[in-house]
Amino acid sequence: MATPSCEIIRVSGLCEREAKVDFEYNAKTLEHKEKLESFMEQNVYPAEQEHHAFVEDPANMWQQPPVVEELKAKAQEAGIWNWFLPAEYAEWSPGFTNLEFAPLAEVMGRVPWSFEVFNCSAPDRGNMEVLAKYGTPEQQDQWLRPLMEGRIRSTYGMTEPQVASSDATNMELQIDRDGDHYVLNGRKWWSSNIYHPLCEFVITMGVSNPDNPRHQRHSMVIVPKDTPGLEIVRPLSVFGNFHSPAGHGELAYHDVRVPIDNIILGEGRGFEIAQGRLGPGRFQYAMTNVGMAQRMLDLMCTRAEQREAFGNKLRDFSSVRQDIARARCSIEQARLLVLKAAAEMDKSGAKGARDYISMVKIVGPKLAHDVAERAMQIFGGKGVSGDTPIAEMYVTGRLMRIADGPDEVHMNQLAKLTMAQAEIARQEGRGGVTWYGD
Repeated sequence: MATPSCEIIRVSGLCEREAKVDFEYNAKTLEHKEKLESFMEQNVYPAEQEHHAFVEDPANMWQQPPVVEELKAKAQEAGIWNWFLPAEYAEWSPGFTNLEFAPLAEVMGRVPWSFEVFNCSAPDRGNMEVLAKYGTPEQQDQWLRPLMEGRIRSTYGMTEPQVASSDATNMELQIDRDGDHYVLNGRKWWSSNIYHPLCEFVITMGVSNPDNPRHQRHSMVIVPKDTPGLEIVRPLSVFGNFHSPAGHGELAYHDVRVPIDNIILGEGRGFEIAQGRLGPGRFQYAMTNVGMAQRMLDLMCTRAEQREAFGNKLRDFSSVRQDIARARCSIEQARLLVLKAAAEMDKSGAKGARDYISMVKIVGPKLAHDVAERAMQIFGGKGVSGDTPIAEMYVTGRLMRIADGPDEVHMNQLAKLTMAQAEIARQEGRGGVTWYGD
């Protein structure tokens, strides 16, 4: 059997874990992928230099690049808009399964800032998931609809500077009931998007019921950005870059008062919401990394063909060939794993696919980071400059290994699940997990 090309490899939808693997995208995915790729070729790739020049100019700090708003209008007119919410979100969804959207997320991932062009960017993506799944009709009218229309943006306030936030039960921001209001006091940081000129609110997680069991102490509330007492203390840089116009901010909540109607789902249900928020966005992050890695591999191949050193094309050096081969292997493996995770999510939901979600959160960012290392080596000085997207993708991949949860947390969770599954198999006398000495 011939090996299919990397552009068509996938796991077919809603498969059992032992079911046959199909390497063809369905007709719906192929149609929309072609439409998206055409839009990228005609509109997004030609705008990369303009976008980069704008956001790197200190005079434009915290200003939206005009080209992004222009492209948003074109994408919305073309119907490439809000594709990320799976069919279970009913009226808010375009009807894609997770598996059908995964190859589309990969295409967008080749230019990471393009997610905003298609209104599929984080943290709005996760906040839209929360409001679509758990929001009241009033919350959806006030906050979700403008988000879905691309008129506003949002922030997610979870991580705190004074505690190890990889363990979310450590969060200390206080949410106290006072009549028909909640009063918030505490600090947050790495609140991405807070500086964006279109940002209007922060979904904030904090302790509302300290006497409850450990995972029922926290709640999430909607805090409008202009609420008195909400202080944006400072921007945080990532490897020296402030990531304008969205940015990452440290926030201080000084007796911030919001109506009780701003609570999402109810008191003590923050972790329930957080687990729901760990749905589609988990594999979408991973597919973004696959898209970045594929773009860098394409650039590596072009560079190896075009450049000469010591009398030979770069393509003729064994080390360059090995870097390209290893990158190709890693990308193919990660792509299949992410698609498998998407299929499991469609079949079993985020809870049923949690082992695969852990896998892709470990593998995806490391993939982009490692391929960027190889690409920078082939490109030399140009690879670490702003003349290619490689350096930015390197930083993004490395950042995701922390921002989307530390590798160690995901590996710990995956190991526990794996050992539990092996123990069940051992008790049932299957799977070759015993040996003669038992």
